Amino acid sequence: MARLKIKYESTYTAPKYGYLPKYAMILASVTLITLFLPKQPRFRYEFEKGKVWMHEDLISPYNFAVLKTQAELDRDRENVLKSVYPIYNNNTQLLDQQLAQFETDLPEKWRASGLDTLGENMATYEQVGRQLLTDVYKRGIIALNNKFQREQTHYNFTLLTDNVARQLNTAAVFTTETAREHLEKAIKARSAIKQKEWFVEMLTAYLSVNYQFNESMTAKLEEDALASISTTRGMVQRGELIVANGTTVTNEIYQKVESLRKAYEEEARIGGNRALVMLGQFLIVALVVTLLFVFIYLFRKDIYHNNRLVFLILIVITGMLLVLSWAITIRLPSLYYIPYCIVPIIIRILFDTRLALNIHLLMVLLAAFFVPNSFEFVFLQFSAGMVAIYSIKTLVKREQFLISSAIILGTYLAAYIGMGLMRDGSFGNLNWSDIAPFVFSVLLTLLAYPLIYGFERVFGIISDVTLMELTNSNSKLLRELSYKAPGTFQHSMQVANLAEAAIYKIGGNTLLVRAGALYHDIGKMSNPQYFIENQTKGYNPHDGLSFEQSAQIIISHVAKGIELAKKYQLPDVIIDFIRTHHGTTRVDYFYQSYIKSFPEKSVDEDVFHYPGPIPFSRETAVLMMADSVEAASRSLKEPTAQSLNDLVDKIIESKLSQKQLVNSNITLKDITMISEIFKDMLKSIYHVRIDYDASKKGNTAQRIDPRTVQHTD
Repeated sequence: MARLKIKYESTYTAPKYGYLPKYAMILASVTLITLFLPKQPRFRYEFEKGKVWMHEDLISPYNFAVLKTQAELDRDRENVLKSVYPIYNNNTQLLDQQLAQFETDLPEKWRASGLDTLGENMATYEQVGRQLLTDVYKRGIIALNNKFQREQTHYNFTLLTDNVARQLNTAAVFTTETAREHLEKAIKARSAIKQKEWFVEMLTAYLSVNYQFNESMTAKLEEDALASISTTRGMVQRGELIVANGTTVTNEIYQKVESLRKAYEEEARIGGNRALVMLGQFLIVALVVTLLFVFIYLFRKDIYHNNRLVFLILIVITGMLLVLSWAITIRLPSLYYIPYCIVPIIIRILFDTRLALNIHLLMVLLAAFFVPNSFEFVFLQFSAGMVAIYSIKTLVKREQFLISSAIILGTYLAAYIGMGLMRDGSFGNLNWSDIAPFVFSVLLTLLAYPLIYGFERVFGIISDVTLMELTNSNSKLLRELSYKAPGTFQHSMQVANLAEAAIYKIGGNTLLVRAGALYHDIGKMSNPQYFIENQTKGYNPHDGLSFEQSAQIIISHVAKGIELAKKYQLPDVIIDFIRTHHGTTRVDYFYQSYIKSFPEKSVDEDVFHYPGPIPFSRETAVLMMADSVEAASRSLKEPTAQSLNDLVDKIIESKLSQKQLVNSNITLKDITMISEIFKDMLKSIYHVRIDYDASKKGNTAQRIDPRTVQHTD
């Protein structure tokens, strides 16, 4: 029978260990952050209103003006605006226009109303109407402006008549409403006017505002007045004591120190060496990033040696610091609008708690060099970041993002209120509108979820959220496996339970190993009947094949599993479990059968070996052992405690002797614990009780049918 030789190449690639690209990325990140950071110099003293001045005595190094507080400036602004009278233009032509229109309309309206039949004298009406309209327009009609009414209805204004200004009060002129009332009263007093209501309605139609508001001129006056407001109140002389050590920072002292800070930064900005400022920033940023990568090198070498993950971390850090720099540059009303907690959330979900805490701490400390009230900023952001990390320690549901956001908001509010009470000792001094930036920031934090999904897709990593979705047995691929290869599906479920329990005991990602176990044998769906766990009619299709063909069919489920996993877009870390769950082991039953059947022929061992690679992580190593142990246990006709113990020991010793675990970062102590876990769980699965009499008599392990094991494994 012709020998069939099929070769399957593994597409697995080891992590890249290129140091030059890594250092280039780090240098580029540090340089980019430095270029965009604000270049104002840093005042050396930290101070807070209501707290004790902990530094040495502060002596003024030069003369400087004391700036007014915002409240003082607002008060001055209000007073200045009160002193500005609005400008109104007197439309002197409007009276002549309205009188001419009145004289034109009167005869027609007179006839239309039938007054010509009543013996009324129209000339009398015309004379009275002209007189009343003239009186009203000479006094003036104005439209009141709410902007200038403030606490009272009437206000002073400046009236321009042919470029001649005079000061008036709105109480001395008419509005259209008071003008009508004046007409009603005057007509009522005229006995010659019989049709009083008709005449009032007619004259009202000719009432229009002739004192018209000049908005542009008024705005110019206000602008000039506001520009004249002084932003300072008094001077501090050179050599004058501003605040002594141990003195409480009062409002007056606070304003003096704050004025000195702004004067210092402005002077240094103008006269300082910008290149040296940038050099200082470069050194600080480089130190922070170096500390981060020292931590990664010491505690997460897997990340340090993976340039893709290094690039991801640098993108997250650089992106957030650039957003902070942008906010400072445009003078955002509050820096707390920035969702700083989004960084620790992303790092925690994609990596781990320690790395998230480390990155968040270093980023907050770096930001403190450039933000005002740096201690307050550091306390608020670090507290909220810690809460964000702790609240998603075990992320098993999407709702936890909302719960975490609510807890973060609660932390912000508690910290803000607490610091406000410590500073002022009163709820009345708390500015509740300052809470809005925290709410907005927390809402933006929800963007972490789509960002995590994007990072997963771009960088080929996987989060606990995705793993939870993959381990759902109702997913399309697992449902298809349960229909086409029900025995394999049940085998995969048992392997998942064994592997998950073992990795939990020795330390590792339980969700990852469970997901890998559920998908490791999906390649068997293409030829399920060639694997004994799916054979139900007693017919074995291997009986009609050569040993080489049978071996290749068994081996092919790895390559077909990889192909199917890529078709369904499973993450690479899951595909790694498919690649490595047999490592480079040999399909021993068919190999031994071939040697016994054809002792005179040479054998090509490659035909009987899996293509590999061997496991390269704790999780993939545990899966390999769990897979072999579970498959072999099915071949025991009457499992006993002793037979299960011997079976587990034999299989694990076989993996060790074949050097399948040398790359998996797993110790002999770990392997011993894994062995005990497997033995205990298999005894529970098969409801085995220890037979003490039998154990005293010696080894009663049952013989395993190797052909059965090969078909199952």
